[in-house]
Amino acid sequence: MISLTQVVETFDPSAAFAVPPNWLQGRTVYGGLSAALAVQAFLKVAPPELPALRSGHVSFIGPATEALSFQPRLLRQGKSVVSASVDVFSGDELSLRVALVFARPRASRVAHDFSKRPPVKGPDAYAALTAEDKRIAPASAHNFEMRMAGGSLPVSGAANPELLFWVRHLDARGVDPTVALVALADGLPPAAFTSFTEPAPISSMTWTFDLLQAAPQGEWFLLRAFSQCAGDGYSIQDMEIWDEGGRPVLWGRQMVAIFA
Repeated sequence: MISLTQVVETFDPSAAFAVPPNWLQGRTVYGGLSAALAVQAFLKVAPPELPALRSGHVSFIGPATEALSFQPRLLRQGKSVVSASVDVFSGDELSLRVALVFARPRASRVAHDFSKRPPVKGPDAYAALTAEDKRIAPASAHNFEMRMAGGSLPVSGAANPELLFWVRHLDARGVDPTVALVALADGLPPAAFTSFTEPAPISSMTWTFDLLQAAPQGEWFLLRAFSQCAGDGYSIQDMEIWDEGGRPVLWGRQMVAIFA
């Protein structure tokens, strides 16, 4: 199995990159990895003293089934904010279009936090999912250790379409914390998958995420995904991440196509 550390060590944004099979999600590359590599590609060409990543928008335009190539572009560099884009090609076809916003902290009198982490225990209180538990999971899921802390199981016909797991990389040593976080942040299946009664295809279409502060160093992160509504073959889900200290790390929203 090729870990995230090994992927990043061998990744060259200037050349076509063949993603290892254990990072596939069905027939396509796991979206969290392709987005993380887009961030890594821009970091390679970014201006000096780049601020922290604050926001990203990922459009999954086509399946990433061939070697990936990356075209990072600096759109604007202001006093506080740097805007960038990265086009990711699968062979000759555009696969992802990624917009990134980096921003420095600024002095402000406004500070509040109404986010609420679910009342769960730390990761050591929960059992790790086994290979049998992951039998219907894509290959990419095996790059993470996952511990269910609440919510519902995938393909359980659940009335509550929520996933709640402690998740960590099996190996992300030496990887930029922002790249590692983006690679992990999409690690859960779409929350609507809990409502399925049998496996069927499901695919992310867009993914927007925001970080109030710079991505933290850390091992375990609590991931929550909740399908707010589903209909006409699509689901809109909210995504939230906290670190082990209970601090909010990332908020996201995703549009998912459902083929069931």
